Amino acid sequence: MTLLFAPLALLPNGWAENVRIDVGADGAIAAVAPGAPCPADALRLAGPVVPGVADLHSHAFQRAMAGLAERTGAVGGMDSFWNWRETMYGFLARLTPEDVGAIAEMLFVELLEGGYTGIAEFHYLHHAPDGRPYPARGEMAARILGAAADAGLGITLLPVLYAHGGFGGEPPTPGQARFLNDVDGLFEIATAARAACAPGQRVGLALHSLRAVTPKELSTAVAALDAVDASAPIHIHVAEQTAEVDACLAWSGRRPVAWLLDNAPVDRRWCLIHATHLDADEVAGIAASGAVAGLCPTTEANLGDGLFPAEAFLAAGGAFGVGSDSHVTLSPFDELRVLEYGQRLTTRRRGVLGAPGSGCGADLYRRAAAGGAQALGVAGGAIAAGMRCDLVVLDDDDSKLIGRSGDALLDAAVFATPNRAVRDVFVGGNRVVTEGRHPRADAARAAYRAALKRLSEA
Repeated sequence: MTLLFAPLALLPNGWAENVRIDVGADGAIAAVAPGAPCPADALRLAGPVVPGVADLHSHAFQRAMAGLAERTGAVGGMDSFWNWRETMYGFLARLTPEDVGAIAEMLFVELLEGGYTGIAEFHYLHHAPDGRPYPARGEMAARILGAAADAGLGITLLPVLYAHGGFGGEPPTPGQARFLNDVDGLFEIATAARAACAPGQRVGLALHSLRAVTPKELSTAVAALDAVDASAPIHIHVAEQTAEVDACLAWSGRRPVAWLLDNAPVDRRWCLIHATHLDADEVAGIAASGAVAGLCPTTEANLGDGLFPAEAFLAAGGAFGVGSDSHVTLSPFDELRVLEYGQRLTTRRRGVLGAPGSGCGADLYRRAAAGGAQALGVAGGAIAAGMRCDLVVLDDDDSKLIGRSGDALLDAAVFATPNRAVRDVFVGGNRVVTEGRHPRADAARAAYRAALKRLSEA
């Protein structure tokens, strides 16, 4: 048993002082005792402690292209998600498995230092540049899992079924060759990934989007997952762009989320990524299903996607979490700030998404911690017995956090943009960041630098 002692900690029923946290050998919290004396053999934590937030949507390789698609096109103001996607296709065409492993480890180190304690990797970069599978079909998946294990980041790997280039089974484009699988091929990758999992890692399923899978492929893949692990999470991109909504209407006569809710067993296992463009019935439908809305506010802003109807969704009781997606930023605090600011800019009100009487930043953080754990399919998101011991120790010596206590700490971490909100990070009871620094930061950066140098010369 590992013993931790927090002078101040955010528990499910509020902030508490002098909290003893007992951690079992499995990395789960065995007991939590507020108002306790500090045991002589306990590790005394050096600041206020909050539950960790899982990053529920990531494409790890995109960390290395952040900032490369910001050159304005010949016609000012006409850039969009779709030409960003072409830049992405060109970038990934050169990536080797070694490059992906190096990029992923650098990313995972940075995410831990930023305060994330887990990740859902939406993994669709499966094959060699010409589209042929690697001799070991799970080669790329193993690189991602290995990078997470080396960094000490909890991970749910989501091998992505990507079979077509558009609604109704349209043929894919050459740029999509590295992504493509049928259901059987994808599950070969998933089986290999399960065999490669270390403790604290699990495998679920992602359906790239309704435009990339047919209805039959969707149902076949979900049934195949259920036969292996009926509790594993299922993620899907949906309704990210208005062009996608229009194409879905032309194909099916239904909006994407409406079609999905009517034709798939959407429940708490599901995470609907982006879901940006919804009507009122779709908002209510997602909330009622129990699925998590997977929001990536900094990426959605970067790509010009649009704004998720968060106020109506939360009013309907919907669950949400946040993800760094294309990794233009690497902190849950950044995602939550952009989420709330988007609502403020459109409503011209403040505190739009906070529960009445609570700190807005603190309330968003609590909800994102719970929603992120649900989306990863892990017991977590709270400092309580039975939950994985994923903790963030805030740096209350940062100038923006000095003198703050309780919810005001998280409000400042979200909205006052501290220089360093995070002091220490624990994943499964293991300290992986100390005084804001990951022990593998230098080695990961050297490997990352070498990979970027090779890519620049390719």
